[in-house]
Amino acid sequence: MKSILDYETVALIDEDDAIEIIDQTLLPGTTKMIRLHTGQEIWDAIYLLQVRGAPAIGVTAGFGLYLLMKHSQAATYDEFVKELREKSDFLNSSRPTAVNLSWALKRMENHVKGFYGELTGTSINAQEQPSADNKEHSSFEAILPQLIAEMRAESERIKEEDIDVCRRIGEYGLTLIKDGYGLLTHCNAGQLATCKYGTATAPMYLAHEKGYNIKVYCDETRPLLQGARLTAYELHSAGIDTTLLCDNMSASLMRTGAINAIFVGCDRVAANGDAANKIGTSMVALAAKRYNIPFYICAPTSTIDINTPTGKEINIEQRKPEEVTEMWYKERMAPEGVNVFNPAFDVTDNDLITGIVTEHGVLTAPYDQAIKKIFENKK
Repeated sequence: MKSILDYETVALIDEDDAIEIIDQTLLPGTTKMIRLHTGQEIWDAIYLLQVRGAPAIGVTAGFGLYLLMKHSQAATYDEFVKELREKSDFLNSSRPTAVNLSWALKRMENHVKGFYGELTGTSINAQEQPSADNKEHSSFEAILPQLIAEMRAESERIKEEDIDVCRRIGEYGLTLIKDGYGLLTHCNAGQLATCKYGTATAPMYLAHEKGYNIKVYCDETRPLLQGARLTAYELHSAGIDTTLLCDNMSASLMRTGAINAIFVGCDRVAANGDAANKIGTSMVALAAKRYNIPFYICAPTSTIDINTPTGKEINIEQRKPEEVTEMWYKERMAPEGVNVFNPAFDVTDNDLITGIVTEHGVLTAPYDQAIKKIFENKK
């Protein structure tokens, strides 16, 4: 019998011009695979959280941009780049906070421009339009299939790298765990948020593989219940000792001494180490600080936005009020007309973070210097 971990979170079905995903809005009651063919279907799946989690969104964006350009009829490179940017901008508008979305789209765009330059022997700045000298129709007609094929290859590389990165995050995170530990996590930064292992759950899966006796506590994560519907579901399916709790119970649990470390994911890390994650994360970090419990952000470097100086500049997505007043209830549970504050994320200040676990190691304060060093070494 298949468990949820046996399904691919995001898969390219090239012969059907489609992306296949698990519809995560139906979990845990129904495991349904759906195929996305059009730009609007891909946009809707990201916005409606049918696919979610920063890394999985990035992989979906890469596949999506490739599929939307696969049958391009552009006659010149100018036309191709214009079409590419329009489709990229459209997909990028689906969710503003998760940086992997814009990162993957920009990576695809820059890569195809660089590849075109290699093919034609021209030097074209990734941020600039090509010159008028590169508009010869017949030569571009021969090049177009190669550009499309390279877009597919790059989108597949994004997925392969996600799996490798999550494994390495798990290995570095595992060094922070001991046999017998009690671990707390918030929202879902598990396999359902990536292509394999997850980020915050990767150390947990590896610890379980090594036979560690760990207990994992999952905040339910209101209002969309990703912790209850997704994290508790996938960890329990993997055979890990899993306990679910309401968000407002986490401080009480920490006070008992049951929690030795906290691992959470992240949708965007600012250059100074401030981290935006699912709403409620900052409250967990504040309680952890009070009870002297290590609080770790698990994030691939693709989630670090060096162009955003601090958490204050992160654009926080505001969601529909119905998620608070009506979703999950048989009848509306709030008075008609009441105002609703429903941000999808909050920002955890860097002084509350013990370490940021990346595929290159565990970063510690001062985070601005640690992050700068990581990106200098990547050049």
